Amino acid sequence: VELVESGGGLVQPGGSLRLSCAASGFIFSYYAMAWYRRAPGKERELVAHISSGGSSTNYAESVKGRFTISRDNAKNMVYLQMNSLKPEDTAVYYCRGPSWGQGTQVTVSS
Repeated sequence: VELVESGGGLVQPGGSLRLSCAASGFIFSYYAMAWYRRAPGKERELVAHISSGGSSTNYAESVKGRFTISRDNAKNMVYLQMNSLKPEDTAVYYCRGPSWGQGTQVTVSS
């Protein structure tokens, strides 16, 4: 089982980033997937969750209306589109399925 995140980086407040997670080693379409994040000095928190078929999504209150989780079961990929980014979104973002990815750093700063 392997989950590999990409797409993190440095962005100015108000900007956008799209995170990607490539999955392998398991039957991707069987699993719900999620994005978590851990900000400096804080506990890891759930950001967004998507059902195995993609029809159901849930978001943390802090990102509702700004972030969108999606998946492509044909490509074994899950995405997190992040718009209107704020400094408080700065964190390491992790993809979660039957295991954890290694994380990708997102820094929102001017």
